[in-house]
Amino acid sequence: MNKETITFIGNGNMALSIALGLKEIFNIEVVGRSRESIEKFETKLGVKIEKHLLGDFDITNKVIILCVKPANIQEIGVKLNGICKELYSVLAGTTLTMLKENIKSEATVRVMPNLAASVGGSMTTLTGDTSLKQKSCKLFEAIGQTLWLNSEKELDIATAVAGSGPAYLALVHEALCDGAVKQGMKRADAVKVTNGLFKGFGNLVSAKHATNIKDGVMSPGGTTAAAYSSLEEGNVRYSFIKAVESAFKITQK
Repeated sequence: MNKETITFIGNGNMALSIALGLKEIFNIEVVGRSRESIEKFETKLGVKIEKHLLGDFDITNKVIILCVKPANIQEIGVKLNGICKELYSVLAGTTLTMLKENIKSEATVRVMPNLAASVGGSMTTLTGDTSLKQKSCKLFEAIGQTLWLNSEKELDIATAVAGSGPAYLALVHEALCDGAVKQGMKRADAVKVTNGLFKGFGNLVSAKHATNIKDGVMSPGGTTAAAYSSLEEGNVRYSFIKAVESAFKITQK
């Protein structure tokens, strides 16, 4: 049976992450600014792809995943001819109205995956034309979990959490490893222990409320209580709340 073709416009890190999750199910076509960059994309992807240079590219009847920089939407739009069948945009803060003004499509959906797409672990949120609700969720389930949201504001909030979230958690991971090394643990061991913590916590927090997890670990006068107090002194909780707020505000500009 012939595979459906997915056309990526843009060939950066996010495009690669999504393509890695979709390459076994779809034929991959990439439109980029230079043949050299597209060939590098193909090498990293590990499968043969169709390659096209940006410039009067015909999008008629194509299923497109738009992965360019948000600031370039107008420049890209004038270089695309025709009306595509489906447009999925991963451009943070780029509204459905702006997308439809610049790229003609029968139906448009905003999508916000994260870099975990490359390992099938993305938390992807979507919103847009409801005619594509079921298909778009099924499509992006190939790279992880999906959640359809009812407004663009909710998607922008989700972008500030799950879209940017890998960077927040990477900071936590590094800090925990550094803390263990400071107390005398070898770096390799600290990384392995922290990796195990993150892997197990994902399953744990899916099964139990975060408050119950905290209460289950924190015994009176114990190690966790002491550590938790230090985190509160450093305003860690408030800092994460502000981080989400700051990221959300950027999407609204």
